[in-house]
Amino acid sequence: MTTSTPATPYTDLRAWLNNLAATGRMAVIRDGAALEHEVAAIAKRLDGRQAAYFKQPGGHPMPVVSGFMSRRAWIAEAMGVPESGLLAAYRRAAEAPLPCEEVPAGQAACQQVVHRDPDVRALLPVPTHSEHDNGPYITAGMVIARNPVTGVQNVSINRIQVHAGDRMAILLLPRHLHAFYKEAEKRGQDLSVAIVIGADPLTLLASQAIMPIDHDELEIAGALQGRPLPVARCMTSDIHVPADAEIVIEGRILHDVREAEGPFGEFPRYYSAREQREVIAVDLVTHRRDPVFHTIVPAEMEHLLLGSIPREATLLAHLQRSFPGVSDVHLSIGGVGRYHLFVRLRKTHEGQPKNVILCAFGAHYDIKQVVVVDEDVEVHDPRQVEWAVATRFQADRDLVVISGAQGSVLDPSTTVAAGAGADTVPAHLQGISAKMGLDATRPVSYHEHVFTKVRIPGEEEIDLGSWIETDAGVDFNAVSDR
Repeated sequence: MTTSTPATPYTDLRAWLNNLAATGRMAVIRDGAALEHEVAAIAKRLDGRQAAYFKQPGGHPMPVVSGFMSRRAWIAEAMGVPESGLLAAYRRAAEAPLPCEEVPAGQAACQQVVHRDPDVRALLPVPTHSEHDNGPYITAGMVIARNPVTGVQNVSINRIQVHAGDRMAILLLPRHLHAFYKEAEKRGQDLSVAIVIGADPLTLLASQAIMPIDHDELEIAGALQGRPLPVARCMTSDIHVPADAEIVIEGRILHDVREAEGPFGEFPRYYSAREQREVIAVDLVTHRRDPVFHTIVPAEMEHLLLGSIPREATLLAHLQRSFPGVSDVHLSIGGVGRYHLFVRLRKTHEGQPKNVILCAFGAHYDIKQVVVVDEDVEVHDPRQVEWAVATRFQADRDLVVISGAQGSVLDPSTTVAAGAGADTVPAHLQGISAKMGLDATRPVSYHEHVFTKVRIPGEEEIDLGSWIETDAGVDFNAVSDR
C-alpha cells in the first residue's frame, strides 16, 4: 500500500496504531485467540502485511498488539523520512542525542494505575509463542537499568520468561546490561530494572542502537522524535522510563541467584537451550488506563527489523570513516538481520573490497558473512546481490575466510566444535565462528563493456500508465495474420 510520508515523526504509540488502522494496515482479531500459540500464529501469518490487534486474547481483558513495525517502509514512515533516508536519519539522531525531560510526579501516563503486589501472569496477557518455548515470554520489553558505577542508564530488549506472579528469568548476553549486573553482583547488590512494554515506535527503535557503554538510548529516542523524550521516575528506584509507555514492570535482578530458563525460539529461527539464567523479582507494576500489551513474534519481521536497522546505521557510519566510497549497507533478512552484511562500494583500487570486509568483521562480532558489491547493485535486493556474486566473484581469487573468530552465541552452528553430544559448552568456547567475505566487485579497469550492466534507456522513467489502454481488449481470432 502506498502511503504519504508525514512531515513529522510519530511520537506516540496510539497515534501510530491509529494511522495503521486508518490505512488498512491493522487487522482486528475477533475474541477467542489463545495466548498459547494462537496469538503468535495469527500475528505471524499477517507479518509484514498487517499489524494484529487482539481485543481479548485468551479471554484476558487487556488487548495485545503485534507487528506494527514489520516493514522497513513503515519504520521510515514512523520516523517521518523517506525510506531512502532512513539510515541517515537514524545516524543523525545517534550522533546528536537529546537529554530527556522528566515530567512532574503524578503526571506520567504510564503511572495512572499502580499495582503494589502484582501477579504478572494474571495481570498481563503474556503469550507463549513457539512450539517448544518453556512457557510465556515477554518479548517486547525494553529493560532499563543504571550503571552502578556512573549512574548512566542503558536500554535493551531482552527475552524474559514469566515463571510466576512475581518472578521472571532473563537472558543477559555479554553486553551493557550484563556488565551492569556483574558490577552490582560483585558488590553483593541486586540491580534495579524497569521493563517497559508498549513504547512508541521510535523509542523501540532507539533501544537497539549500537552505542558505547554509558550512552542512554532514551536520549537517542528524543533525537529521533525531534524533542526531549518525556520520562518519569520509577516508584521503587531512580530509573527513568518513557512517560507515555503503556506498561512498566519495576523489579530487581537478584544477585547470586540463577534459575532454569528456556528453551526459547530465538531470532536465528532455532531454539536456545535451557540453562541457568539470572532472575528478576517483581516489586511493582504500573500502567496507563486501558493499556495495550505489545508482543514481538520471535524471528519474524518486527523482531528482525528492529535489530537490523540500528545496526545498519552504525555499520555504515563505521565503514564510511575509513572508506568514503561505501554508500549503503544492508543486513539481509535471509541472514536473520544480523549475520549477513551486503556493502555497496564505489571501488577505486583493487584489494579495497577485502579491506572493507575486514573492517566490517571488526565492527560487530555478530557478522558472519560480508558481500561487497559495486554501485550498480542494489544491496536491498538479494537477487541483485546474488547476480553480482554469480558474475563477478571467483572463489580462488575473491574469497576471504577467517577461522576461530568470535561470533554470535545464538548461532547453533558455532557449538559444533565443542563435540557431538556435549550437554553444555563452556562460556569461553561459546560463539566461536568462521567468517567469510566475498568480493563481488568488477575490476576497476576492464575491456569495453564486458562488465557493464545491461539496461534499456528510459526503462526506469517510462510511465506505463500513459501507454497501457486499461479498457481496451483484443480479439485474437480476428487479428489478421498478414
